[in-house]
Amino acid sequence: MKSIEEHLPYYEGVLGLKCYNIETVEDQKVKTAFFMVGSTKIELLEPTSEESTIAKFIEKRGEGVHHIAYATKNVDEALKKAEEKGIRLIDRVARNGAEGLQIAFLHPKSTGSVLTELCEHPE
Repeated sequence: MKSIEEHLPYYEGVLGLKCYNIETVEDQKVKTAFFMVGSTKIELLEPTSEESTIAKFIEKRGEGVHHIAYATKNVDEALKKAEEKGIRLIDRVARNGAEGLQIAFLHPKSTGSVLTELCEHPE
């Protein structure tokens, strides 16, 4: 989305969710806002630069769902298993993401046209 602040009233006022954190991830050129819905986390993304992958996505496809993330105990191990099963990888090794978590992406050409993120949650 182009502006997290513009959309907060919908998520908080209409859906009744509570934004528990807003964070900027400098190396990914993105600002994030987090909401918990039961055990599911929703993350809103706002580009902080026209060079951001999110900015390019919005320019090409408009605002909307960018990707789905799945928690895994070990991102690097999950990447290895995915590649062994023929899944095309965007990231070959985990990298730093929001909330200090290790993340990696699988290519949508291998995942039913859905950009998929693996997000390390060791618990």
